Amino acid sequence: MLAPISNLFDWLAIRLAAARMPKADGRSANLQAARRFLQSPDFISAQSDPAKVEFSAGDRFRFSTPRLGPFTENNVVHGRLYRCAERWQEHPTIILVHGWNDILNHQLRFPFLARRCNRSGFNAVTWVLPYHFERRPRQLGAWSNFLCPDLLRTAEAAAQSVAELRALAGWLMKEGCPGVAPWGISLGGWLTGLAVCHDPRWAAAVLTVPVVRMDRIIAELPFCQSIREALRGEIMEKELLNLTAIQPRIAPENILLIQATHDLFIPKETIEELHLAWNQTELWRLPRGHIDVMDAPDLCGRVLRWLAPRLTASAAKHTDSAPEKTASANPPPT
Repeated sequence: MLAPISNLFDWLAIRLAAARMPKADGRSANLQAARRFLQSPDFISAQSDPAKVEFSAGDRFRFSTPRLGPFTENNVVHGRLYRCAERWQEHPTIILVHGWNDILNHQLRFPFLARRCNRSGFNAVTWVLPYHFERRPRQLGAWSNFLCPDLLRTAEAAAQSVAELRALAGWLMKEGCPGVAPWGISLGGWLTGLAVCHDPRWAAAVLTVPVVRMDRIIAELPFCQSIREALRGEIMEKELLNLTAIQPRIAPENILLIQATHDLFIPKETIEELHLAWNQTELWRLPRGHIDVMDAPDLCGRVLRWLAPRLTASAAKHTDSAPEKTASANPPPT
């Protein structure tokens, strides 16, 4: 009975996403500019500075994005640190990365997952992706969605997301955390994949139902119709946005892929492609859909048990050669 229910959840979510997707309004898709940007060193830079995190109330923090843009709302990163009770800086940290317009996970499920992380001896961090929730621009005429008919804007949002994820990791490492691992879902899985392909510092990474081939998402899913209209028949080359076209900078045994076998969003064969392209990273195949995959029995516990030895190994390798810990100007309460 799981397949029909999972398919129904996915079908409804796809229709809702299509209804909320920005409409093409005659503006160019900026495909040529997007191509140049994605192929340039400026897409994801070799260097990444730690975020300058400031805590405002309890465990909530903010910092300026490393990639400033034209919208004030989107230039401020909002997040939350769920720290272990004692000497949190000495514990590894898991960064949870939500999906596209994924309010269900970000606001409801992630706090539960974060506390499970704490009970397992790990800090957890949640943060708001660019052009989501309180970061949506309110300026008239602005594309206020991460995915939009302007492919250059979407590519810039992806670059901004990866820069913020790396900056967060840099801050955690500077504070003393001996290992950091991102766990991304759907769009967050795609961004996590981009991050591990451009930065070797991750102890491990979990990609749950990740977008693997953005070219197929744009070409096939109903909610990308406005993007197809803006493209006017032009094709986005698959090597520009697809995870299968790049290689991770961490060992394959430290990457976990999670596939939902009833997924209507992400073609399951693309995750199989990534499994092979990334040297047979570990792959879990769950009989769920895209929307309900996180409801698989004890998935959080299984992932944490998979992460534990990798984060522990990273902690064991943490030596005095790591950047010296400095006190935060505005530290979280302990």
